[in-house]
Amino acid sequence: MKKTAITALMAIAVQWVAAMPQQDIDPVIMTVNGVPVQRSEFEYSYNKNNSEGVIDKKSVQEYVDLFINYKLKVCAALDAKYDTLQSFKDEFAQYRDQQVRPLMVTDADVEAEAHHIYDMTKKQIGPDGLIKVSHILLRLGQQASDEEQKTAKVRIDSIYNALKNGADFAELATKVSQDPGSARQGGQLPFVQRGQLVKEFEDAAFALQPGEMSQVVQSPFGYHIIKMNERKQFEPFEFHHDAILRFIEQRNLRDRIAEQKVDSLVKASDGKLTKQQLMEQKADEYAAQDSDLKNLIREYHDGLLLYEISNRLVWDKAAKDEAGLEQFFKKHKKNYKWDEPRFKGMAFHTKNEADRQAVKDCVKNLPFDQWAEKLRTTFNADSVIRIRVEKGIFSKGDNALVDSMVFQKDTTVTHLKDYPIDDVFGKILKKGPEDYTDVRGLVVADYQEELERLWVAELRKKYTFTVNEEVLKTVNSNTEATNRK
Repeated sequence: MKKTAITALMAIAVQWVAAMPQQDIDPVIMTVNGVPVQRSEFEYSYNKNNSEGVIDKKSVQEYVDLFINYKLKVCAALDAKYDTLQSFKDEFAQYRDQQVRPLMVTDADVEAEAHHIYDMTKKQIGPDGLIKVSHILLRLGQQASDEEQKTAKVRIDSIYNALKNGADFAELATKVSQDPGSARQGGQLPFVQRGQLVKEFEDAAFALQPGEMSQVVQSPFGYHIIKMNERKQFEPFEFHHDAILRFIEQRNLRDRIAEQKVDSLVKASDGKLTKQQLMEQKADEYAAQDSDLKNLIREYHDGLLLYEISNRLVWDKAAKDEAGLEQFFKKHKKNYKWDEPRFKGMAFHTKNEADRQAVKDCVKNLPFDQWAEKLRTTFNADSVIRIRVEKGIFSKGDNALVDSMVFQKDTTVTHLKDYPIDDVFGKILKKGPEDYTDVRGLVVADYQEELERLWVAELRKKYTFTVNEEVLKTVNSNTEATNRK
């Protein structure tokens, strides 16, 4: 009676939940450019980016602005139709399919593959079954002389006679067999089937019964004496079941099973579905049942769009905008001042005194960024390396030769073998870099940050967005309540 009542209550509860509006179960936490964002999506993103191990954790309130900026950039990418680029479609489909294909493989599919592998193996083994033999081998090359053949034959006959007179096979194999792998095991080989051995050895071995020993057998490897230890038929499927399943997992055969299933479903559609359409259908189907998968696929979709538009409008643009970098550097030059002087130039090593001055003369009227190529083509263009050069902007401690000759530090300079002449060429920058190329990496990073800031400000003016503060207060409340219990 009690069980019946509980069952009835559960049925009523399920019906009540099913009848509830979706927004009550997973309410809208914000709207960006007219598109609602449900709380579960925000929670997924927040929790993933603020998990254990993340150094710069954000509060929910702090994360809201970052999430809105993210969504605004995705809106801009969609407006720019980056989602229609073939490169985007191909990469997204590849990732999505990697998530979906394994879900298409059922336990029944794996069992069917296991039966297929078993049946194929059993067919390969055939009616002669499997044998486990031991052997003693005396190696004999196919180009062996008559004298070498006679010597080997006399020795193998001697071994054979010893075995016939009661010598222990395993002990003798360990001492005299020239097959090191099996000799360590007393001559024993693992179970083998027809087709795994050379014909001469195989014919003699399969003719034996357990306990029997062959006469001397010659194969392309030399002379053998073979002892039959065991023979058996291939065991039933149930015996190998677990091992086959492990084999399927270790060899990642699930991917092959999934690919075969996709092909069969496409074929069964009689031309109504392409492979791409089928995978889209399956992705939608599984995502509807699994919110984590839904969020994961959406995250990758939006992430690809975000990367594409950010690269075009910020990262790649800043790195290639030489005029913009120069202007940005001049405007913010005070941010790149140094605490102590730097040496802009090179430390170099030559084979002779003549090249010492020639190196300096070679670059003295050239822009700094052209030095390396000019030196290479002038001194090291052929197979003879005349000079060794370290070029850059050096702080104290970066280079022993620069420390000694430029900064007048008492330090030990290790001379390069075959390059006894050491020298430096360049100039000391006392207050800071001359131009942006001296601190290009820093300037590019700062310029990117500036472009990002301006872009986000523009997006916030262009697109509308609202946040439901009441729903925001409930973020992770279900998880926290569950943890308290």
